[in-house]
Amino acid sequence: APGSMSGSGPEAAQPSDAAEVRQQEAEQDWAAAKAFYDNLVSKRPRPPKPQHAITVAVSSRALFDLVEERRIYEEQGVEKYVEYQQNNENVTLKPGPAFYFVKALEHVNARLLELYPDDEERFDIVLMTNNHAQVGVRLINSINHYGLTIERFCMTGGKSPIGYLTAYLTNLYLSADSEKVQEAIEAGIASATMFTANKDVAYSDTQLRVAFDGDAVLFSDESEQIVKEHGLDRFFEHEQLNENKPLAQGPLKGFLEDLGKLQKKFYAKNERLNCPIRTFLVTARSAASSGARVLKTLRSWGLEIDEALFLAGAPKGPILVKIRPHIFFDDQMFHIEGAQKLGTIAAHVPYGVAQKYHKSA
Repeated sequence: APGSMSGSGPEAAQPSDAAEVRQQEAEQDWAAAKAFYDNLVSKRPRPPKPQHAITVAVSSRALFDLVEERRIYEEQGVEKYVEYQQNNENVTLKPGPAFYFVKALEHVNARLLELYPDDEERFDIVLMTNNHAQVGVRLINSINHYGLTIERFCMTGGKSPIGYLTAYLTNLYLSADSEKVQEAIEAGIASATMFTANKDVAYSDTQLRVAFDGDAVLFSDESEQIVKEHGLDRFFEHEQLNENKPLAQGPLKGFLEDLGKLQKKFYAKNERLNCPIRTFLVTARSAASSGARVLKTLRSWGLEIDEALFLAGAPKGPILVKIRPHIFFDDQMFHIEGAQKLGTIAAHVPYGVAQKYHKSA
C-alpha cells in the first residue's frame, strides 16, 4: 500500500539517521587524527579513542600537592595565584593523593602494550581542572619531570569541568573538590574526593592495588538504609531473607567491571599469577550473617574480586595498612579518616544514606 512507504522518504529518515551521521563524522575525525599520529616519528603510544579506553579524569589538586597554591588563591585571589604559578613554573610540584594511583595505571598500560600492541582497551588519563590555561605550563613541566603520560588536558578557567567529563566518556573522576565530586556523582559519573594520607607509605610499582567498600560504593545503599533506620538485627534478618537477590549496583561498580575486563586480558595470556591489577573488597559486614549476599551479587554480575575482607564492624585502617592500596574507596568519612591516619590514600564517594547522617553529625 502506498501509505506503508510514507516513513521511508529522505525527509522521514533524517531524524533517525542524525546520530548515525554524527557517529560517522566522529569516526572520520579519529581516522584523520590516527593518520596524523602515525606519520609522526615517536615512541609514545597514541592516546586511545575514548569509547575504547577506560578514561580516568584527575584534577590538578588530586594529582599534585597544591595546598600552598590553594591558600594563595583563597587569600589573595585569582590574579596573584596565576602570577605565583607563572613565577614558579620551573619548580616541580610534589605528588598529590592521586599521583601513585596514576603511576600504577600507567604501569598497567605499559604491560598491556607489551601483550597487545594494537589494542586500545587501556587507561587514558585526562587532567581535568578548572585551572587557568596560564597555570598549564607548570602542570606540564611537573608531568614531564615525573615521566607521566598525560596527553589530554582540559583547563576550564574557573568553569565547572563536569560537562567535559561526559564529553570525554569518563569512567572515573578524582578531585580534591567535594562539591565537584558531588556534582559528578549526580550526573551519573563514578567519582570520589581524594584525601592525602597522614603518613608516607611505600606503594607497589608493579601492581595496581584498588580497595573498595561494599555498600554505597560497589553496591547500592539499600542495606545501609535498613541499618540506619531499623538497626543491625533487622539488617541481618533482611540480608538472610534476600541472600539470593542481587544488590542493586552502586557508583563504583562500573570501575570494578573495567578493572575486571583488563585483568581478563592478562589471564588470556597466561599472566594470572603475574597480573598487575589486584582488587580488594573491604567491608564492615560480617561474613556469617551478611556476607553471602555480597559474594552472590558479584557472581551474578560476572565479576571477580581478588580478596574479600569481612571485618564485622572492626576498624578498616589496620587491614588497609597490610593491603597498601593505591586508593581505597568508601562512602563514610569515619572510615576515610581512620584509613588516612594510618597512611592509606582514601577517596570519599558521596553517595547514599551515609551522607545525610554525616552532614547532620
